[in-house]
Amino acid sequence: MGRYAALLRAVNLGSHNRIGMADLRRIVTDLGYDDVTTYLQSGNVVFGAGDDAGPERLADEIRRALADQLGLDVAVMVRSGPDLAALADGNPYASGQPDEVKLLVAFLAEPPGADRVAELSVPGAETAEFTVADTGRDLYLHYPDGYGRSRFNNAYLEKRLSVASTTRNWKTVRALAGLTATG
Repeated sequence: MGRYAALLRAVNLGSHNRIGMADLRRIVTDLGYDDVTTYLQSGNVVFGAGDDAGPERLADEIRRALADQLGLDVAVMVRSGPDLAALADGNPYASGQPDEVKLLVAFLAEPPGADRVAELSVPGAETAEFTVADTGRDLYLHYPDGYGRSRFNNAYLEKRLSVASTTRNWKTVRALAGLTATG
């Protein structure tokens, strides 16, 4: 039995794509997954599934269930406990940045093309930095001046990389790594 985290894109932002965490837990539990819990109100759900499940299949099942039961068509990215542990341990910006709100991870639905990554740049005079994680489908992001007004945001990444993504702050990434740790 493996532990996984599903990260939903663009839920509970104002009145758009509203989903209660109790509904999210119920849907994932009804799919047959074990020990289901949510983290925050931003569409993070942690659960246990058979080791043969695979993140892509899990993401697709959860996405389809959300569409069928709630009419929500949202991207779902799933990462295993070991993937999240590696992300939490491998951030090249973490040791030099004590302010966790300036560190984020963009979780991509699939690895972007190498040509897209090679062409990716921070717009204008912003001071943001990025590094592709060892998974090949996640980006470490560092915003020395903060993320709030940056144009190097999730929408920009999706457009430039041609892949759906969702971004989580460093505190959430570390929490999800802890919640998916097996032991």
